[in-house]
Amino acid sequence: MKTFLCNRCAQLVFYENVRCERCESLLGYLPELREISAFDDAGDGRWRSLHPRANGALFRQCHNYAVENICNWMIPADSPDTLCRACQLTRTIPNLGEPENRLYWYRLEVAKRRLLYTLGELGLEVTSRDADPEHGLAFEFLADDSDGARVMTGHDNGLITLNIAEADDAHREKVRTSMGEPYRTLLGHFRHETGHYYFSQLIENEPRWLEPYRKLFGDERADYGEALNAYYRNGAPADWQASYISAYATMHPWEDWAETWAHYLLIVDVLDTASTYGLALLPGDPREPTLTDRTPVEDASFENLMQRWFPLTYALNSLNRSLGIADGYPFTLAAPVVGKLRFVHRVIAAAGDGKAREAAAPSGLASRDEPAADQPASSDPAVTPRRQFDGDKV
Repeated sequence: MKTFLCNRCAQLVFYENVRCERCESLLGYLPELREISAFDDAGDGRWRSLHPRANGALFRQCHNYAVENICNWMIPADSPDTLCRACQLTRTIPNLGEPENRLYWYRLEVAKRRLLYTLGELGLEVTSRDADPEHGLAFEFLADDSDGARVMTGHDNGLITLNIAEADDAHREKVRTSMGEPYRTLLGHFRHETGHYYFSQLIENEPRWLEPYRKLFGDERADYGEALNAYYRNGAPADWQASYISAYATMHPWEDWAETWAHYLLIVDVLDTASTYGLALLPGDPREPTLTDRTPVEDASFENLMQRWFPLTYALNSLNRSLGIADGYPFTLAAPVVGKLRFVHRVIAAAGDGKAREAAAPSGLASRDEPAADQPASSDPAVTPRRQFDGDKV
C-alpha cells in the first residue's frame, strides 16, 4: 500500500480515511487513478477532485459512502452507477437489523477494498458477476442461522462467502486458538478465497501452468470431500512445515495453492508499504539484518522480493516483541514453500496487464525449486435463501 496525501494541505492520510484530520477536506478513493483525493463541494451531490492527475473532474460518493458510511470510493459524476466498483462486487450484506452487523459489514468492506487495491497493483483483472455471470467475482457476507445452521467461509465458482462472525475480533481469535493457527485475519480470508477464484481463472484450463502446478502442489483431481474429512479427522502431518506454508495447506492441493497465493499477496503488500514509506534497516552491527533496497514491488524479481522479505520480518517481529504482542509474521519458509511462492509470482506476472515484474516462463522448470448495480439484499434468513458451498475454512 502506497502513502497518500491530502491534496489540499499535504497531510499524510490512510487508504481508509474519509476526511483529512488537519483541514477537514472530504477524502475519497479514485479507483481509476488508484489514488486518494481531497475534494471541493461542487453542489448537487458532486465533488471536484483536487488531485492533480484528476484535472478537476467531478465525482459522486458511492451510495455506501454517502448514506451507509461503509465505503470511501468515488464514482465519476456522469456515471449511472450508484455503487462503486468495489461495492458492486458485494451481492449480499449482513442483516442491519442486528446492531453489531453494521460494524462487521464495515470491517469486511475495508478488508475487501485492501484486497482489491493489491490485485489492481498486480494487474489482475476483477470483473463483477453482473458484468460476467459465468466468470465474474461476487461476495456474500452471511450470518449463522438462529436454528444453528452454520455459514461456511468458502468459494464456489466465483462466489466468495464470508461468515460475518469473522469480523468479530473476539470470535476470530477464539477460532484461531482452537484451530491452532498462528495467523487468522479478515484480509487473510479474502486473500485465501480469491486464491481459489484465480486458480480457476489462471491455472485450471491452462496447460502451460497446470502440469507444473501439479508437480509442486499435487493433483487437484483428488477427492476434495475425502481430503477435507481426513484433515479434520487426522490433522496435518507432523512434518508439514518442511513443505507447506500452513497446516491447512496440507489438506488438498487446492488449499495449498490458496494458502500460498494468500501468503504471496501478504508479502507483496507489506513490502510495497515498507518501500513506499522509505523503510530501511541500518544496524550498527554488520551481523544484523540490513535492508536498503527500495525497488518498487511491481519492478522487483522474485529473488529481490525474498532478499528483502527476510530482514523485514526479523525487524517486524522484533518490534512486536518490544510492544509485548505476538509476532507479526509467525511463519517459516522452507525451500519447497519458496518454490511454490515463486510459481505464484510467475503466474501473476504472466497474467498482469503490463505491470508484470518479470517475464514468465511459458512452461517447464525455471529452477530446481519450481516451474517456470443495485444495493445488495440483506442476509436476513427470512429474505435470503440459504445456499450450500463446498467446505472451506470454518
